[in-house]
Amino acid sequence: MLDAIIAVTLAAPDLGEAERAYSAQLGYQVVERAQVSRSLAKSWEAKAMRGRDYVLMQPASGEPVYLRIVAAEPALPGYAPLRTYGWNANEILVEDPVALARQVREPFKVIGEPRPLDFNPNIIAMQVTGPAGEVNYFTRIPPTGSVFNLGSAKSFVDRTFIVVVGGPDVDALRSFYRDVLQAPTSDVQTTKINVLQDAYGLPGDTGTRIGIVQFPSSFLIELDQYPEAAISRPIRRGHLPPGIAMVTFAVRNFDGVQLPWKVEPAVRAEAPYNGRRAGLIIGPAGEWIELVETGDSVVTGNSVARSGAKP
Repeated sequence: MLDAIIAVTLAAPDLGEAERAYSAQLGYQVVERAQVSRSLAKSWEAKAMRGRDYVLMQPASGEPVYLRIVAAEPALPGYAPLRTYGWNANEILVEDPVALARQVREPFKVIGEPRPLDFNPNIIAMQVTGPAGEVNYFTRIPPTGSVFNLGSAKSFVDRTFIVVVGGPDVDALRSFYRDVLQAPTSDVQTTKINVLQDAYGLPGDTGTRIGIVQFPSSFLIELDQYPEAAISRPIRRGHLPPGIAMVTFAVRNFDGVQLPWKVEPAVRAEAPYNGRRAGLIIGPAGEWIELVETGDSVVTGNSVARSGAKP
């Protein structure tokens, strides 16, 4: 069912600071400023978000994969990056992680220096926390490509191409995305994730069980089994989850599909929905999954078709 990532939504205690950071340091551009309407808040079952300011931002490449930053209350005690279940990381294509590491500054903080991946030294990645308590992975994929046809950066900092969800049971996550959302998934494997080891104070040889949810091209979801010390994300009643609050995905057609809707699909006028139906479900790790019915031709080659998602 899943064709593309349309948007990653952050719940930011200081919207202005977050906007300035992504704009000045990462080259993201504001394409829309608005307030959360009553109907939009209702579509999230988050009535306390009504009237909150938000911005929709786009990478310098012009790719229609958006960052939506919503003004929110400070996170409740107990929330910390990588320490709770749900959406935990936004992986973004970049041209040069080493150069980027030299220029990022507060409110971003490097928690994982640029290094080649063990399984493919041509891919270099770094990890950074951001102003909403989110974690960004900044990754260079060479123009020669990757196993999953993920593309490579078209600007110094480009689009989201992977989102990472952490939960207590990777097998349950895999079953949900495979059986409920009808997406192909990889077999679960064990690998070392340095930022997780650091976040939990684990030995350097500690492995993490992970799985992959595949898309036709350009995108992936990474499924991580978090350590026993992880907790459910604390959320204020009627609010968005802190940090990476929600991820919005393109789905071609809702007709004839049975899904465990938290909020049934309805037509939404504002960007990035643009007159299409959108609904909300909650995944097994408590992750908020927004689905937008986009019709055909969502992805073309390594580029998301602009006709479907641009404001």
